[in-house]
Amino acid sequence: MSLPTHRNDGDIVLKTNLSASIPSIERSRGLAQYLMVKRAMDVVCAALGLICLMPLFIIVAIMIKMEDPRGPIFFHQVRIGKDERPFRMYKFRSMVSNAEELLGKLLSQNEISGAMFKMKEDPRITRIGKLIRRTSIDELPQLWNVIRGDMSIVGPRPPLPREVAEYTSYDKLRLKAMPGCTGLWQVSGRNELSFGEMVELDLAYIEQRSMYVDFKIMFKTVRVLLGTKDAF
Repeated sequence: MSLPTHRNDGDIVLKTNLSASIPSIERSRGLAQYLMVKRAMDVVCAALGLICLMPLFIIVAIMIKMEDPRGPIFFHQVRIGKDERPFRMYKFRSMVSNAEELLGKLLSQNEISGAMFKMKEDPRITRIGKLIRRTSIDELPQLWNVIRGDMSIVGPRPPLPREVAEYTSYDKLRLKAMPGCTGLWQVSGRNELSFGEMVELDLAYIEQRSMYVDFKIMFKTVRVLLGTKDAF
């Protein structure tokens, strides 16, 4: 039997579009549920981390002050987060107090291609700074950023405004997710990778993100911090 010929074209279009949108709706619901669970886990993990690590924070603060009594303990810097929203990111200070003023003289010695600055033997890093950077202790105050909702435990590295100014529209796709304290780039080679490779890793994470992927990255982060050759 043939289909009726008097069917309204509008009905056909509507049904076709509705059918095509079902997988998209399911993906959106799944992403929304994942983001809710992720946020809850972020707050719990960050709060527990800040409480348990408080003795370490005190020791690091004393060491920083002993080396440079006049300098601040914490360092804050404007970074670009999800949907290009700027926020203030916190770290333990690992460089001299006037590090930002000295940066201009070092840009020509950048050791990584693309919209990033990396220099292995950065003269601005203090003795205590070398220690806490090698073990990533300097990054721990970002747990406060997680509680504030600026960052997540796992996500793309939050870039500087001057870096984003050099981004292409494709590079900016990595800003569609909440930035993280750790991420796929950090556990995949970090400083050994180019800027382009970092973007590809971030986009792969955004496409495949799930609680399983997040826990896997967190586990790999612990392994990196315990002293593998990719430690950061």
